[in-house]
Amino acid sequence: MNRIVPAALFAAATAICATAATAQTHPAGHGAGHTMLLPADMKWADLPSLPPGAKISVIEGPLSDARPITARIRFPANYRLPAHHHPVIEHVTVLSGTFHMGMGETFDQKKTTALTPGGFAVMQPGTPHFAWTTEETVIQMHSVGPWAVTYVNPAEDPRRK
Repeated sequence: MNRIVPAALFAAATAICATAATAQTHPAGHGAGHTMLLPADMKWADLPSLPPGAKISVIEGPLSDARPITARIRFPANYRLPAHHHPVIEHVTVLSGTFHMGMGETFDQKKTTALTPGGFAVMQPGTPHFAWTTEETVIQMHSVGPWAVTYVNPAEDPRRK
């Protein structure tokens, strides 16, 4: 029986950084309010709210506004995302790779579910979760902003370093 971990999403999209916080549009778009974006046209940026190596491509946003957001986050192989939570609900769909997600205030690889392409998770606001990868992994996250990430252990927050 598969279990869906109502936990994890990368503190990722929490990067309310100006360079990554604005949605992209593709020239094929058909007017105001419509976005069409091919994978090859996505612009990837560092995500300062996550440990080094994660990249974000904001598709719909910005992350700092109280409106719908959609972003893709690319994690390198052997990535570790410490326990954290968000102030808003998050929905995560795995697009490629395997995203190992777990719930709780302490990172524990043994207490995760391996979400493969097509795998999905929903985390309620304030729910502590963590994740890790063994291969490059891309997820798509959508929510309603404003987006933020808070680490359970403030010493693990990369913005403090």
